[in-house]
Amino acid sequence: MHLKRWLTSLVALPLLVALMLKGSPLLFSVVIGMIALLTVWEYSRIVTGTSRLWLSHPLFYVALLTGVALIGAAYARLPAMMPLIISFSLMVTGGVCCREFRNDAEISRKVAFQTLGTIYIPLSLSYLVLIRQDFLGAEWVFFVVCVIFAGDTAAYYAGTYWGKHKLCPAVSPGKTVEGAFGGLVANIGIGLVFKSYFFPALPLEATIVFCFVIGIAGQIGDLFESVLKRSAGVKDSGGLLPGHGGILDRIDAMLFALPPAYFLKVFLLTQEGIR
Repeated sequence: MHLKRWLTSLVALPLLVALMLKGSPLLFSVVIGMIALLTVWEYSRIVTGTSRLWLSHPLFYVALLTGVALIGAAYARLPAMMPLIISFSLMVTGGVCCREFRNDAEISRKVAFQTLGTIYIPLSLSYLVLIRQDFLGAEWVFFVVCVIFAGDTAAYYAGTYWGKHKLCPAVSPGKTVEGAFGGLVANIGIGLVFKSYFFPALPLEATIVFCFVIGIAGQIGDLFESVLKRSAGVKDSGGLLPGHGGILDRIDAMLFALPPAYFLKVFLLTQEGIR
């Protein structure tokens, strides 16, 4: 498992770095959109227990179209459009619910899953596109992604080698307090290293708070995906990434960390007059 994890990382990391630092904004947005669609499919498979039934349901396609619209709004630098897109999606979803209720007693449950999935995945990933489209976007994307991934990786290995006290055993028996602490240390440590190279003008205290907040958000996101998988009785969200599971398994922390990362970044740069 460890060998597969590292081999997958060695193949994927150079491509990811090239996309973040050298890819055009359009290419970056298209790739993020594709990741969002694949992750929505994995999520749908988890919450419904099957892929075939959900793939034929109109709610699935409402979620996909909403995801594309959210990524498109972020690419166009129109964050004010994103709540409107969500609202319109809810109206369409409500129409589908009314139409299907007579023949499907479970439609309200499916609507709840679809609405959660839309906010959970495409909306969260659209904030990564917003970061890429903003001031020093490529550098900030690289910064945020590395901080989150470093914390995720450090939490895994710190928990494996030194973990003794369970963090949330009902949700994820393998996660420990020591692992969570190691992850936060890595979040802040990597963040400070990147600050010194890419953003020397950022205040030290603000950088620590930024990394701490997105680190905590990332760990909650990791636990939330564990809740989904445990409720569904599955180990991984998919098998697209050998050694890591599915795409959702790899970006679960990022989905919770990206919205606060975007808003903290905007607030921080505005306060410091860097923008």
